[in-house]
Amino acid sequence: MKPAIFLDKDGTVIVDVPYNVDLARIELQVGCGEALRRMQRLGYALVVVSNQSGVARGYFSLSAVGPVEQHIRQLLAAEGVSLSGFYFCPHFEHGAVQEFAVPCECRKPRPGMLLTAARELSIDLERSWMIGDILDDVEAGHRADCAAILLDNGGETIWDVGDRRRWPDFVTTDLLGAAEFIADAGTHGEWKKRVRHAV
Repeated sequence: MKPAIFLDKDGTVIVDVPYNVDLARIELQVGCGEALRRMQRLGYALVVVSNQSGVARGYFSLSAVGPVEQHIRQLLAAEGVSLSGFYFCPHFEHGAVQEFAVPCECRKPRPGMLLTAARELSIDLERSWMIGDILDDVEAGHRADCAAILLDNGGETIWDVGDRRRWPDFVTTDLLGAAEFIADAGTHGEWKKRVRHAV
């Protein structure tokens, strides 16, 4: 069992262009390569977990997601970064495409993608982290028993923090800040125990 860092895609790994599947418009966030290399050196598996409700909304087809994944993998490989997994949820209950307009357990803030990844990739969730740019990412991480970091970079606009599971364990503006914090905090010790008890 290995620890992992779960990463939201849009606004975290890549620049957020809403509902985009045009490969030419996909670019890594500033500092992403350096930050993820550091996380890899710390021994973490890197796993993307992304809501892709554009499928259910009819904005793009399910088949469009695969090329996006491959392009992101190529961009990261050029930075010396390898993903252990890439998971996405195509569902949205109020979508226009009947096949995908259903309730599910994988759409964040539900933890289904993280739980599936943990099962398939032998990930120790209690030693893992979730990083994203909205509070749904934070909640999904906590519901999967991970610590969670919020990137306060403009992605979150609602700030619904009524549920303690939506309270991030750390807030920073970018992945480099997250990598530095994780390097200092580690995967074990009293700090992580306090985090689990707090949520």
